[in-house]
Amino acid sequence: MRFIMAALIAAWLAQAAPLPVKRVVVYKNGVAFYERSGTVKPGEAATLDFRAAELDDVLKSLVLDAPGGVLRVRYEFNDPGRSGEAPRVVRLNPQQPLVHLLDQWRGARLEMKYRGNSVSGVIVSGRLAPLPNQGEKQELTLLLDSGSLAAFDLDAASDIRLADPGLQQQLSDALARMAKDLTPDRRTVHVDLAGSGERRLTARYLAPAPVWKSTYRLLLPDAGEATLEGWAIVENATGEDWNQVALSVVSGKPVSFLTRLLEARYVQRRVVELPGIEPEAPQTHAGGVIGGALPAPQMARADAGRTNRMMAKTAGPMAETAEAKAAAPAPLEMEMSAVDSAAEGREAGELFEYSFSTPVNARAGESLLLPFFQGRIAARRLLIYSDRSQANPRHAAEITNTTGKTLDGGPITVYHSSGYSGEALMEVLKSGERRLISYAVDQAVRVTTNFESGEEIIRSLKASRGVLTTRTALVRTTVYTVSNADAKEKTLLVEHAVTPGWKLAKPKADETTAASYRFSVALPAQGSAKLAVAEEREMESSTAVTSLTPDILVRYTQNRSLSAAARQQLEAIAAKKREIAEADSEQRRTETELRELSGEQERLRQNINTLRNVAGQQEMVNRYAAELAKGDVRIVQLRDRQSELRRRKATLENELNALIEKLEF
Repeated sequence: MRFIMAALIAAWLAQAAPLPVKRVVVYKNGVAFYERSGTVKPGEAATLDFRAAELDDVLKSLVLDAPGGVLRVRYEFNDPGRSGEAPRVVRLNPQQPLVHLLDQWRGARLEMKYRGNSVSGVIVSGRLAPLPNQGEKQELTLLLDSGSLAAFDLDAASDIRLADPGLQQQLSDALARMAKDLTPDRRTVHVDLAGSGERRLTARYLAPAPVWKSTYRLLLPDAGEATLEGWAIVENATGEDWNQVALSVVSGKPVSFLTRLLEARYVQRRVVELPGIEPEAPQTHAGGVIGGALPAPQMARADAGRTNRMMAKTAGPMAETAEAKAAAPAPLEMEMSAVDSAAEGREAGELFEYSFSTPVNARAGESLLLPFFQGRIAARRLLIYSDRSQANPRHAAEITNTTGKTLDGGPITVYHSSGYSGEALMEVLKSGERRLISYAVDQAVRVTTNFESGEEIIRSLKASRGVLTTRTALVRTTVYTVSNADAKEKTLLVEHAVTPGWKLAKPKADETTAASYRFSVALPAQGSAKLAVAEEREMESSTAVTSLTPDILVRYTQNRSLSAAARQQLEAIAAKKREIAEADSEQRRTETELRELSGEQERLRQNINTLRNVAGQQEMVNRYAAELAKGDVRIVQLRDRQSELRRRKATLENELNALIEKLEF
């Protein structure tokens, strides 16, 4: 058993002391910024212990500062494709006797001290042998170098070790797995540093953390000013003590998300069989299309996001004095990682390759975090507003790839000089290309949107063979009103969505993508600005001229795009339609009068027939008879007028049809 205890103690002593927490910045989006700093002994790798759930955030935000630089970062990844646990060569059971452990290596060479003498041989077997007093002893049988077999009491042996280094490593690995099983939720990140001697390492990263909460006390006196007291609630969920930690809390909404970086990802590849193996099958051939062609695949390039310029880093040792510890924490100054060397990039056909200048080593189940680029890149800070459902724009950056290399797509953690600012996602960026990325909400700027519909404008008129074709434009205006409560000027980029069927009228867009127009708006400090975007939709319609009213024709004649000859033709048709309308109106009046007069005549006849048989009513009968005769004359006149109006309308319609047939412009 002394051998097993010695191995466990050696494995425990080999672990480096963790770096203590020096600074914590808690945000409102479920993450916190941590800074750890400490000394790494010569020849050792620095270790950082995390919960497994924290590593996704740590891997995408880790920044390391060491005077000599960082060679690599190693950690054990999660492999969902691994089918069960790897078989263990060595079985370590609870309260397992040493002789049973050694019995697993039958045939292996063993060296030990036995009652003061050195003994070596090949393990034959190991067992718990009964003693006369009903006890047991650990009995190990060896084939000695002399060729004889001998049994040894392990309780009298010491300095037991396996002669084969490979078997010795199996035992060490088995013990390491047992130690890991004691804390299955923990992961250790190993940081290999460049240089020699004792070095100081500072690690900065983001990890999940409880959101800090604010609570206020407001004292309202009967007169005078009120008193407000605010309190912040911060939970230490790191699982370790905070000693002399500089604590800050940040109010705001930086963008944050999870990217599964700890888990290995596998690509499902297609199975392609070698040609000529399968037997030939019958073929059917579709009919061809004249002039047809297969559609070519289209590659969509996503437009925009935004990122901030990142400064290249010069590492330096950190000095801590009693005066610095006692003073208030200095403002956080972010720098990039100090790396030993960056990878060299080159074009490889349609791809871009990064080659690491230093060979790397990785054991089974181990991942490497290696730097492939560090340098300057052009970036411009601004605001972007693209979601009308939100009241606030986002902080953003316009990145131009001036590195001369292709930058692969991935998540971006954005830092400013004061610390963490948010996160973004960037697609592949070729050399010379430009991208917009957004990473946080600007709560000092608010945008309101109003929609105004305009009138319908006739753009052009065409006539042929009695059909009038009009091209009209419907105008609509979107007004963006932006207020800036901040005490500094800002530049806002408004993304106005492109609507199919509508085109931009004014103003001219600063930039156009497949999905939106972009307009730049200058925001004064503590002021407001407006942007009015006018769009129009053109429509074409065809109408038979015979169905148009004179009023509509007159409206068309007022269009400025109409030529004088076309205007004269439409005016003649409108006038002719007006004459026909007047003839129709007069004919309706005549018919109405005739109908009323016929009814009056019928009433007079009935009265005459009634009064003719009544004595003393002759005078009244004569008067009715005179009115009846007068009405008959008027009926004849009205019927003549009806006939005349019918002939006139027929003539006018013929003349109108002739004008319409000649209509051409």
